[in-house]
Amino acid sequence: MGALEASFAKWILSHRGLVIVLALIGILAGSHGVTKLYFDSSYRVFFSRDNPELLAFEALENTYTKNDNVMIVIAPGDGQVFSRETLAAVEELTKSAWQVPYSNRVDSITNFQYTEAVEDDLIVRDMVKDALSLSDEGVDRVRQRVFAEPALYGRLISDRGHVTAINVTTQFPVEVLNEASPEVVEFIRNMVADFQQRHPDIDVYLTGTVVMNNTFFESAMDDMSSLIPISFGLMLLILAVLVGGFFGTFVTLMVIGFSITAAMGIGGHLGYPLTSPTSSAPIIILTVSMANCVHLLVTFFYGLRHGESRIAAMEESLRVNLHPVFLASITTAIGFLTLNFSEVPPFGQLGNIVASGVLVSFVLAVTFLPSVMTLLPVRAPKRAERDTSAMERLAEFVITRRKPLLWSMTAVIVILVVNVPRNELNDVFVHYFGKSIVFRTDTDFVLDNLTGLYTIHYSLESRESGGISDPEFQRDVERFAQWLESQPEIVHVDRFTNVMKRLNKNMHADDESFYRLPGDRELAAQYLLLYEMSLPYGLDLNNQINVDKSSTRVSVILKLISSNEQIAFNARALAWVNENASAVEFAQSAGMNLMFSNIGKRNIAAMLIGTTVALALISMILILALRSVKLGFLSLIPNLVPAAMGFGLWGIFVGQVGLALSVVTSMTLGIVVDDTVHFLSKYLRARREKRLPPPDAVRYAFRTVGHALFVTSVVLVAGFLVLATSSFELNSGMGLMSAIVISLALLTAFFLLPPLLMKIEGDDDDVSMVASDTDRTAAA
Repeated sequence: MGALEASFAKWILSHRGLVIVLALIGILAGSHGVTKLYFDSSYRVFFSRDNPELLAFEALENTYTKNDNVMIVIAPGDGQVFSRETLAAVEELTKSAWQVPYSNRVDSITNFQYTEAVEDDLIVRDMVKDALSLSDEGVDRVRQRVFAEPALYGRLISDRGHVTAINVTTQFPVEVLNEASPEVVEFIRNMVADFQQRHPDIDVYLTGTVVMNNTFFESAMDDMSSLIPISFGLMLLILAVLVGGFFGTFVTLMVIGFSITAAMGIGGHLGYPLTSPTSSAPIIILTVSMANCVHLLVTFFYGLRHGESRIAAMEESLRVNLHPVFLASITTAIGFLTLNFSEVPPFGQLGNIVASGVLVSFVLAVTFLPSVMTLLPVRAPKRAERDTSAMERLAEFVITRRKPLLWSMTAVIVILVVNVPRNELNDVFVHYFGKSIVFRTDTDFVLDNLTGLYTIHYSLESRESGGISDPEFQRDVERFAQWLESQPEIVHVDRFTNVMKRLNKNMHADDESFYRLPGDRELAAQYLLLYEMSLPYGLDLNNQINVDKSSTRVSVILKLISSNEQIAFNARALAWVNENASAVEFAQSAGMNLMFSNIGKRNIAAMLIGTTVALALISMILILALRSVKLGFLSLIPNLVPAAMGFGLWGIFVGQVGLALSVVTSMTLGIVVDDTVHFLSKYLRARREKRLPPPDAVRYAFRTVGHALFVTSVVLVAGFLVLATSSFELNSGMGLMSAIVISLALLTAFFLLPPLLMKIEGDDDDVSMVASDTDRTAAA
């Protein structure tokens, strides 16, 4: 052990110019792919093409109309929607909304198609026309008609009549899908700004899927433009304070910058889009790649401080660190590569990009960094002596109190792990965005004052073309809608049977006693045909019935409920249809929130498999690398415990696990292993090369690698805490939990692993146990 590392170090430092040139050429080749990166702002990017919920959602959109929308919510300052001035403003904005790019439908309380009978004629007209000319009695009639209309109440008008909405439905061509959302949102923001200049007493809020798509894009751009510079500045400060040396800091930042650009370029070569999750890759690479450099620099400066030349100090640093840094990089890469088990494509892409960055940073750390550092007039920082002394005192504390530490750490672990089941799957996609994001605050206002945001669509299929006119089918649809309205999760139910009841009343001289479904199929078909022929362009019934009138869509708006509750509600609704609607051939459900709820649940199961695979691979690598079956299996404890403790802590203080946290265990497993690898490598070096007993080997490990572990952990925690400040919850939640797990990993490496080693190997044992284990492994 050490001969290969020594030969490698000598070759690198003998060919420094060639190494630097080759490294720069490689970086340029990899970085070229950055030009191929593009943003994908659609929420659909979170779902693979064969995702069953996405397929059901697209099938529903192909059957009826698209569901991508912008909801413009109007809140007059006096709290009265039903005034001439406010109704006129709604009329004005409704008319302007038809000019929104890619819009194909605009719905509001003013252009709702109100029907009434005038002698033998069916009159279909806008609910409000020329509002400023209405009398007080006319305004009151509008109020009564709007509140009496089930399609509007709880959807486009609030229960108190203080807030109303204009819903703009869009349909984007595939070739402009990524550019369309920003274009639409910019147009609507300008339109709203002009509107508010004319109506300063009216507040306007924007929500809907198109605005959400654009917010994904804006969040990613904001993270890349603000968090990356903050991360670089923070890393610079940490390096300067904890490692020291201008040149060491500068070259480390070069390695980090090259690693990021090469990794992002590799992502571009692979055809990956930039999404909110993948936009966090530079920060993670920055954080993780810095650790490799720190280990090499700490040992390098140690040698300089003890009088060695730059070449000799770097040769020794490479000799003692190449093996553990290689293991740490490989295990970290494996951890991130297992994100490919995720059901969410951007997480797999994030894993591949970061894994590429980790491997690039390893290559640069052991080639480019030594070559450049030995060419510069480097001096060792003076603070290193104090750092070593602090680690020696910590080692004495751990060795002296090894038994109390072992039992107390075990107790803490047990207490935290038993709280893991307190976590509940709850993915609220609106909460993916922090409260500093306008979309989040606007949506919260809509949820509190007007309607819900979670929508599930049920497509009910009859047995034949034109079957929606069958009275039995209509009765089943209405019974299903009434059952839905009786459920505690429901805010609003929209169905075409309301139209049929209204038409039946109209065709009987507006007699309220006929506000019921028609009892004759031919009569129902005639009503429907007459109504559809009277509707203006863009306000037809294609959003509720399909082309051949064999199926209809029932849409429900739900309260803000958890993912598990949504899945349970949907299963309950489908079961009701199957058991009680005999005229319905089959029913299918779809919805954006349902997609997110199901993928969150499946992603946890998928990542459990990924974590198991990562653990198996990493354990095999450690057993072979450490040449000890016993220590390889022992390393499982400090590798697994931090994540379990982190989720236990999360269960106590938060209790909700979403899409972001489902990938943390796999992602951090490879990072957590770094502490174990470096500590065990130095411990085994002391046992095998220096023939030290376990307590002295622990002292040696603390003295030689303790400070580097502390620095790298501080770097990792700081980097992930920067990510935790992201306004995008998938990034912030992942960052915060990763910081917690990495902090617990350092505590485990310092206060659990050494007592375990001394317990298993014996406090006063010599090297015979390790040596025999090594010999048996080598022989095998």
